Amino acid sequence: MSALEKAFEAARARRARVVFPELGEDARIDAAAARLRDEGLAEPLPVAPESEAQAAALVAARGLKPALAGRMLSRPLIRAAAMVAAGEADAMVAGAVAPTKKVIEAASIAIGPAEGVQTASSFFLMRFPDGRELIFADCGLNVDPDAGQLADIARASEATGRALLGEARVALLSFSTGSSGVGPSVDKVRAAAEATGFTGPLQGDAALNRRVAEAKGLGQGDANVLIFPDLDAGNIAYKLAQELAGAQALGPILQGFRRPVCDLSRGATVDDIVAATVVTLALA
Repeated sequence: MSALEKAFEAARARRARVVFPELGEDARIDAAAARLRDEGLAEPLPVAPESEAQAAALVAARGLKPALAGRMLSRPLIRAAAMVAAGEADAMVAGAVAPTKKVIEAASIAIGPAEGVQTASSFFLMRFPDGRELIFADCGLNVDPDAGQLADIARASEATGRALLGEARVALLSFSTGSSGVGPSVDKVRAAAEATGFTGPLQGDAALNRRVAEAKGLGQGDANVLIFPDLDAGNIAYKLAQELAGAQALGPILQGFRRPVCDLSRGATVDDIVAATVVTLALA
């Protein structure tokens, strides 16, 4: 059973509450919410009225004064994220209308980072025609992460890989494998690998091909979580995989927060929104 099939199965068993702050603003969101409800995958929620629990969640997450927390809850995205933080919803799905920056801001203010992670990031669940499923990160958020941020992305992606794929074999990618290359880009990947204990730096073939990994003396060639050194590499890679290999890219889905948040692509279809919501719930 594929990771996506398992996620659908788990969603039907749990029927979690998902707040859609753009419900009623976009026809795709409305249609996806209806499907999620009708197929027993989730309980879609609109943004609820302000509550004491939401205000308390903002105070706890950011140390805000109650009066300021109350003013911030006037913003629907922040109120939706506060619903998740307060336990009034299990996850938030947004981004069909709101820009990524606003979704990230709301999640950062109300939910906050996961333990041991300071850098929010995103991932795609890549599904290939031959049945392989990989995590690609970060392909949608951090433009040029430094070594510390790259380490955060790798740690969050390992947790994502374990949740979705059952196990996470993390490879930090570069233009060079091992100690052969020099330069700022490969140096930061090497530093991130040393900080996390994950394998890297690795070229793409060494990460995915056992024969090449053996020849180059690093890694097992069986990585299923690929960490790209910057947004250029990650974004280019996932789009090439779509166009040349016929891969399905589910996401971008946010990671590194205490509770699940999904930032939809502006061009997401109803099918994309349903699948992304189900994958997001698998991280809960």
